[in-house]
Amino acid sequence: MSEHTQAQVKLDLDDIQRGVLSPRPTPYAATYILFRIDDREHGRELMRRVSAVVTSAADTVSPLGETWVSVALTYQGLKALGVPHESLATFAWEFRQGMAARAAALSDIGESSPENWEPPLGTPDVHVVLVALAPDSARLEAAIDRARSAYDALTGVTAIWRQNCHALPTETEPFGYRDGISHPAVEGSGIAGSNRLEAPLKAGEFVLGYPDELGGVQTPQPDVLGRNGTYVAFRKLHQRVGAFRRYLRDNATDPEDEELLAAKIMGRWRSGAPLALSPSHDDPGLDADPYRNSFLYQQEDPAGFITPGGSHIRRGNPRDAAVAGVPRLHRMIRRGTVYGPPLPEGVLEDDGADRGLMFAFIGAHLGRQFEFVQSEWMNDGVFFGSGDAKDPILGSHEGSGDFIVPRRPVRRRLCSLPRFVVTRGGEYCFMPGLTALRWLGDLSD
Repeated sequence: MSEHTQAQVKLDLDDIQRGVLSPRPTPYAATYILFRIDDREHGRELMRRVSAVVTSAADTVSPLGETWVSVALTYQGLKALGVPHESLATFAWEFRQGMAARAAALSDIGESSPENWEPPLGTPDVHVVLVALAPDSARLEAAIDRARSAYDALTGVTAIWRQNCHALPTETEPFGYRDGISHPAVEGSGIAGSNRLEAPLKAGEFVLGYPDELGGVQTPQPDVLGRNGTYVAFRKLHQRVGAFRRYLRDNATDPEDEELLAAKIMGRWRSGAPLALSPSHDDPGLDADPYRNSFLYQQEDPAGFITPGGSHIRRGNPRDAAVAGVPRLHRMIRRGTVYGPPLPEGVLEDDGADRGLMFAFIGAHLGRQFEFVQSEWMNDGVFFGSGDAKDPILGSHEGSGDFIVPRRPVRRRLCSLPRFVVTRGGEYCFMPGLTALRWLGDLSD
């Protein structure tokens, strides 16, 4: 490995969008707005304007607090702005295809297939994604007001979809688990990771233009466009909360066992306390422990008697386990924001309301990060010694899946897993650096 890749990398934080590296505030309010560019010059003017609105990763002190605006573009959006073909060809091929075209690889099949997605998600009409995030609705509206000046009066740019998100009163995701706990440390970011046992990852795993874990540097061309950008996979995931509660109730012996099953399926108790640190009971007090996410699997629980190998969080981040090579090569920055009304406590039937998570993956390698984890770890079980078993929560089940809970003397098998999560749509996007936004604004034919 070269001396350059071994040295601590200095990130251009003032050129990287803050939404790339900063953990989501808790509690939060958020909104996603999609735009279509009908007039190239107006689209370029939008880029010039948003470059003055987007928050940089260096701007961690703001009158609005933990509030920021981020902007990303689809491949179709870059084409609509007139980015030259020779430049477009240097972007990741998964990004150029788009998420809808990658549906089979992502197990977006059946109810989750693109023909069932919520319009205009997955269509060529989606060009720009604007995301605003804040600790509360008042500061969110202030951020949106700032952003609105960037697209108001641009008749050639049309807002075509919006999804508002919010923290539930319980500060959990719709299935009832505490969310937003895990965050990797990125070299040069100045932001601590949530697991002190995990060495910081190379900046090039998450930001284009820097060395990654393999020593390579990925950057779309020209360098002014690609450097300090990243890829983002946005997904709208509908959650069948009533079905999930009913499945737990039907397969548990009593309320205490119901909570244990919920913990075994997730790998964490509802409070967010990991089974790895609290194997036999929930421990909400761990929420105040800054090291509550510092644990390993292979060294401490190789057989999964504490945290099942097929549980959601162990699949999504196997930590020190030797599965599919080096788990560090598949690490992601994950963000989830809740949408829709909560299903009242105790209700076991879904009421037809749309509720779930807007999910965002951030990383520099769509193929070996998001797509690998989605296809090989979420929707297959070979690497975990579980055959074709899928993730018990996110897996594309059709009522025939199983989930194994290792225990002595006899393991426990949960059968006939239904589909708890349905993909409502998604987009692969490129989130440029601030210099790149200005470069896109200055394009000419």
